[in-house]
Amino acid sequence: MVIIMKYLIQALKESSLFKSLDSEFIKSVLAKTKFKTNMYKKNSVVAFEGDLCNKIGIIINGHIEVQKIYPSGKTVTISKMGRGNIFGEVIIFSNMGQYPSSIISSTDSEIMFIPKDDIINLCTKNTIILNNFMELLSNKILMLNNKLKNISYHTIKEKLANFILEEYSKQNSLKIKIKLSKKELAEHFGIPRPSLSRELINMKNDNIIDYDRKTIEILDLDGLEDILIKT
Repeated sequence: MVIIMKYLIQALKESSLFKSLDSEFIKSVLAKTKFKTNMYKKNSVVAFEGDLCNKIGIIINGHIEVQKIYPSGKTVTISKMGRGNIFGEVIIFSNMGQYPSSIISSTDSEIMFIPKDDIINLCTKNTIILNNFMELLSNKILMLNNKLKNISYHTIKEKLANFILEEYSKQNSLKIKIKLSKKELAEHFGIPRPSLSRELINMKNDNIIDYDRKTIEILDLDGLEDILIKT
């Protein structure tokens, strides 16, 4: 039990909800909650779209994918999460209260669930957890805002230009590092991978960017901005 608790606490310290808290405090917090952990096999369902969401999930080990599954059988991966990442934190306080997409365990994984009432209680009694939770929600809202902005761009060139400019601002470098594969980047934009590759080639031929497997170098910053200004 002690070994298991240490394992859980170490994973929780990597989550945004429990950051800046020491192991003993996290242990005391867990003792006051009705948390439970579930194990999932690769490709098993954590939650179906429309399922009731009254707990937050914290990934202790493994990876999950948030997927939109259409009646035709087509599946679009909306996001991917790993150890320490949290899901359900926005939904449990919404009027809807249901998962808007399905959550699939993309590897063997372990997930801790903490009920909504316990989250409220923890935030009420500890300002650090409250601040961490508010930061978590704020970051999620900003991320969704960026996704909505990306959706507002109609062409692949516009989506790609916006992504490159955002990474340029974050990394403060004309040569930006790309953590996503082409497949993952295409899924991020909701477009076919060949279409993404074709647009990268077009922008390279126009001397706007150069790229390899892990980086994109901005050759013409004004030209990149013009793609969005002219929309």
